[in-house]
Amino acid sequence: MTSSSKPTIVLVHGAWADSASFAAVAATLQVEGYNVLSAPNPLRSIALDTKVVSDFISQATSGPVVLAGHSYGGVVITGAAAASPRVRALVYIDAYAPDDGESATSLTNALPGSLLNVPDPTAVFDFVLPAPDAAQGDYDSYIKRDKFHEIFAETLPKTESNVLAASQAPATLGALATPFTGTPAWKTLPSWYFVGTVDRVIPEAQQRAMAERAGSVVAEGHAPHLSMLAEPVKVSRLITDAAKSISES
Repeated sequence: MTSSSKPTIVLVHGAWADSASFAAVAATLQVEGYNVLSAPNPLRSIALDTKVVSDFISQATSGPVVLAGHSYGGVVITGAAAASPRVRALVYIDAYAPDDGESATSLTNALPGSLLNVPDPTAVFDFVLPAPDAAQGDYDSYIKRDKFHEIFAETLPKTESNVLAASQAPATLGALATPFTGTPAWKTLPSWYFVGTVDRVIPEAQQRAMAERAGSVVAEGHAPHLSMLAEPVKVSRLITDAAKSISES
């Protein structure tokens, strides 16, 4: 398969991370000859974030696209792909694959095991308010730095986790709690799903339930929520499997 016949791979980061979380995966895919782009994800609201990614695809790519999302990025790609005819395959990486009426928060809490599912959100989050009287949905949430390793990056070296905790991109509570609306793209597009088996944000059982519902091809690794950093080779292989399926179809 020549580089000209390969689809473009667009990566969408999730909450409390940024595009750098895909650095190792992007480098691996580039070595294999793929055009790899990181789409911006503002983490403000489902409607805005989906539009930003959809606009990016329509204006920054040409030809078929594999759209890969991590964590809350899965919610975004589920909507953006439906509005982007170039998207031919979806890859979920420790990601939310919502149906109509489901939110990232509701899926996090659907099955036991998430360390984010606590009675008092201030036990795991720090908040920054845009104004003293801001609505709760506008609160910027950060995972507490001293809990970031346990919750988000358990198998990574502590020194690396500390840097990631310091540089995390906040998500509004509204983005996480607002239900997805409409027909999810995974109902009409083929999908692949990478399961991090020691994920403390989205429990393994919940990941597998979403993957099974979507009919996804599943791969797994002994990885925390940041599977792209813990298992970059396995995650890259799953994305290339999706890309090859497009080229062969």
